[in-house]
Amino acid sequence: MKKIILLLSAWIALSAINNLSVAQSSEQLIDTIYLGPGYINEVYYSMSKGQQGAVSRKQWDIAFRASRMSASILTNDAANNTAMQIQGVELYTYENADTLGWLSFDTTGLSTWKLLVNSTTDWEEGAFCRNQKGHPDYGWGKYNTVTHDVVGDSLYVVKLRDGSYRKLWIKRKYSSDNKYEFRYANLDGSGDQRILLDCEPYASKNFVGYSFATNEIVDFEPVPSKEWDLLFTRYIYTYPDGVIYPVTGVLSNYGIKVNKFEHVSPDYRLFDLESMDSTRSAIGWEWKYLDGSFVFHVVDSLVHFVQDKSGSIYRLVFKEFAGSSTGKIVLEKEMISLAGVDENAYPSFQCVVYPNPASTNASLLINPGKNSSVTVSIIGLSGKLLQEDQFRVIPDNLNQIPLPVNELSSGIYLFNVISGFQRAVLKLIVQR
Repeated sequence: MKKIILLLSAWIALSAINNLSVAQSSEQLIDTIYLGPGYINEVYYSMSKGQQGAVSRKQWDIAFRASRMSASILTNDAANNTAMQIQGVELYTYENADTLGWLSFDTTGLSTWKLLVNSTTDWEEGAFCRNQKGHPDYGWGKYNTVTHDVVGDSLYVVKLRDGSYRKLWIKRKYSSDNKYEFRYANLDGSGDQRILLDCEPYASKNFVGYSFATNEIVDFEPVPSKEWDLLFTRYIYTYPDGVIYPVTGVLSNYGIKVNKFEHVSPDYRLFDLESMDSTRSAIGWEWKYLDGSFVFHVVDSLVHFVQDKSGSIYRLVFKEFAGSSTGKIVLEKEMISLAGVDENAYPSFQCVVYPNPASTNASLLINPGKNSSVTVSIIGLSGKLLQEDQFRVIPDNLNQIPLPVNELSSGIYLFNVISGFQRAVLKLIVQR
């Protein structure tokens, strides 16, 4: 009778447990991505649908955020590859005058001016915004509280991919109309162009580009922004000490969240132990390294988890990187948590470890739902698998599974409980 009371008390305590994670798992898939020789292309990628398009880096020079609520402007700053005759666009703030200096442009001292690059971590800090001081100053211009437009107050020098230079003035963003007005010319004033770029036809995309070589708008995103999660590309990485370097890696779309776990086994699946990172380069480029023989290898103890636009979570493990010869990237992915799963679909699935803390023995109390077997894995906080067992259980009933912990040293352990497509991660403190 005493045992039954203890079981019921523990079961009631389930309502207070806040470390339970329910997940679904799918098959592991291997996917291969090619950026091309010299990383000439960039690839837009959906976790659920795979590749959504490969796009040449040579199409555009600067790109405007297509949302009327943003003032971010990018440069195509990391396309550098001499062998493929691709240069990156370079941007410098004109230091000798404000917009009144348009006609008397003097580039004396240009070699000492600071190079502006896109933020490593934030799409909203394009190269043109790197001098921003916070609202209402957006770097290239200031927000007008009356018109709600951003009015340009700076001039720029742009070095294009062919090595030529242009002077540039982003004059205004008409926020209500979602249009940018800008002006550019050769440094001597010839070839003067005045452009009114309408972003509204591209509102389903993140950015719309412009080419100074062709004087044309460039719609370079192959699909609407809601249809891709990751961008495999070349970009500028800024080290903490300010040093910048072009790297090849992975950028996240707006709204995509990533978790990264280092020094874990390739089948590591505990995605919810840390908060997720929604910055631009949460995956980045350091999942690979170059050895002394100049051969690339992927880090074999690194696992990423990606929450896509729908909210589903995928386990992502890089398997191969070929370098600039082909730009080949091989990855393994597996959906481990399906978004939008109705919690009532598994109304009886619940579990708890009891007592907690424990000293010599503990029990897993579980209602497995419709399933008749349960797999329990004991994992250290480092991610190392310590023990794994499978148990037969009675469906839709309260089951007690003994968990001997007398051989575990004092500390915190994770119990990964899998019952069919349902999963829970429980923490147990062992105290002696």
